[in-house]
Amino acid sequence: MKIIIVGCGKVGQTLAAELNEEGNDIVVIDSDEVKARALATKYDLMGVIGNGATREIQKEAGIDSADLLIAVTGSDELNLLCCVMAKKTGDCRTIARVKSPEYATDAIYLKNELGLSMIINPEYAAAEEISRILSFPSAMKIDTFAKGKVELLKFRLPEGSPLVGLSVREVMTKFRYNMLICVVERGEESFIPNGNFIFEEKDIISIVAPPKSANAFFTRMGYKADPIKNAIIIGGTAITPYLIECLAKSQIKIKVIEKRRSVCEELAKKYGNVTVICGDPADEDTLREEGADKADAFIALTDMDEENILLSLFAKGGGARKVITKINRIDYDSVISKLDLDTTIYPKNITASKILHFVRASNNSRGSSMETLYSINEEVEAAEFIIGKNSPIAGTPLSQLKFKQGVLVAAVLRARQVIIPDGSTVIEEGDSIVAVTKKIALTNARDLLR
Repeated sequence: MKIIIVGCGKVGQTLAAELNEEGNDIVVIDSDEVKARALATKYDLMGVIGNGATREIQKEAGIDSADLLIAVTGSDELNLLCCVMAKKTGDCRTIARVKSPEYATDAIYLKNELGLSMIINPEYAAAEEISRILSFPSAMKIDTFAKGKVELLKFRLPEGSPLVGLSVREVMTKFRYNMLICVVERGEESFIPNGNFIFEEKDIISIVAPPKSANAFFTRMGYKADPIKNAIIIGGTAITPYLIECLAKSQIKIKVIEKRRSVCEELAKKYGNVTVICGDPADEDTLREEGADKADAFIALTDMDEENILLSLFAKGGGARKVITKINRIDYDSVISKLDLDTTIYPKNITASKILHFVRASNNSRGSSMETLYSINEEVEAAEFIIGKNSPIAGTPLSQLKFKQGVLVAAVLRARQVIIPDGSTVIEEGDSIVAVTKKIALTNARDLLR
C-alpha cells in the first residue's frame, strides 16, 4: 500500500517504522523540517515539508496514487482538514487522530459525514485498555485474538509462586490447562522457552489461552481472583471521564483525586455516583487519608510521567492491589520497564497499535493473511494469521515444518474450538493461528518459515 502519514511526532514515527518494515510505500509530511528530514533519513522514506492539509503539499506527497492518508498531528482540526482534502484530492481512505473530548460525541457523525475510514481517540482507547485490565487484575497486560476467543496475558511471578524452580514441561504437566507458555522476560532478556526452561522469581511470563483456562490457571497459582470493588483515579485529565464511563457498568466504586477545583466541580456535576476529592495528589497525607495505598485499584493519570511513576510506586509499596500508570513519553520505555511498576499504559502506543490493526486488516483484502499484530516487548511479537488456500503451513504436522528460529505457534482456532498445539497438530485451511516470534518482518503466514 502507498500510505501518507501527516505528523512526525511519536505516533507518526511509530507508524512509519512499523508500516515501512511491512513493505508499504510510506511518505511522511510535517511542517517541521527537522522532524520530517530526520524520519525520512532514518527509514529511507520520502519526506515532504509543509502543511499536510494543503492541496499543493498533498500533491507533492503523491496523494493521487495513495491508498491511505493517516493524519496524526497535534491538532484535531488540522487532522480532520487533512482527511477532507485527501478525500477531495485523491479519493483515498483516511484516518484522523482526534483527541479533544469536545469532539467525542460527534465522532461517528464526523466519520460518516467526512467519509473517514477511522477516527481514533487516544484517551478513549487508553480508557478501554485500562477497563479491560481491571476486569482481569492479575495480569499486567491483556491482548485478544480471534475476536476474544484467545487471550495473551502477561504477568509477573510473585515471591513464593508455585512455578518458581519448575521447568516449563513440569508446569504444563502439573497445571493441565488448555494454555501455552510462550514468552518469559528476565531482566533485559526475552526467551521463547522450551520444555527445559526453569522459572525464577520476578520472571515476567506471557501465556496464550482461552479466557476460561486463563482464569483457572491464575486461580490455581494463588492469584486473587476477586473482582475490583473500588478504584482511585489520580488526576482529572482527558482520560478520566472516558474511564469513568467505561467502568459505569462494572459496580466499581470510583474516587478521583484532583487539585484543580474547576475540574473537580465539572466531574462532580457530571458524575454524581463518583466521589471527587479536591486536593493535591502528590501530598502523602491526602493519599493516605483517602486510602490510596490500600485501594483495590490505583490508577495514575496525571499529565506528568514522573508524578505518575512516583505515586504508583507509593501505592504499590503501601499494598494497593492493582496499580496502573499512564506514561506519555515513550522515549524511556527501556528505563521504565526496569522499575517495579505493575501495568503501564502508553496512549500513543495504543493509538499507533489500533491504526496498524486497521491497516493490516485492510491488507487482508489484498492477499495478506495477517489479522492482528501485538508487540509483547521490544524483542517479541504475537501475530494472528488466517490460513488461506494452498498455504505452505497447512496440511503438514508442525513438527515437520521448517520454522524460522524464534517462531512458536501458540494457538489454533478452528471454528469455535481453541487448540493449544503440539508437534502433531496439523493446521487446516480456514484456521486462525497465533504465532509468537522474535521480531521478523511479517506480512503473511509463509513468513514464519525458513
